[in-house]
Amino acid sequence: MAKFYLIGFTVLLIFDTIAQCSFKLTAIHAQPLAMSIEWLIRVFTNPWIYISIAGYILTFFTWMTLLKKAPVGPAFAASHFEVVTVMIASVWLFHEPITKYKLIGAILIISGILFLALAENKLSKQVPNK
Repeated sequence: MAKFYLIGFTVLLIFDTIAQCSFKLTAIHAQPLAMSIEWLIRVFTNPWIYISIAGYILTFFTWMTLLKKAPVGPAFAASHFEVVTVMIASVWLFHEPITKYKLIGAILIISGILFLALAENKLSKQVPNK
């Protein structure tokens, strides 16, 4: 079961990170932002918007598959690890800096996920299987 979670959440993070970064690339290529037909044409003629939509669809199906077996609390927390993966990808793709506040936030997110996973593991050992 641990292998299922590891692979599943890795795939989820990859799809979600691709979707988020693709939205940013769409926004960059569609500038300047304007509520106009021309702006909509720039958005929907850009291939990154379709990559982001595909990323979200794949994220949704991966998430639904994981929720069939994973406890919702730790799974929900682990799904937010994408904040950290998007931050890391943004350094590489968009040359965005990792500030001390971003680093502290990433550490807190990772710590929260680990604590929830440890708590869930401890609970699952206390409750007999049905």
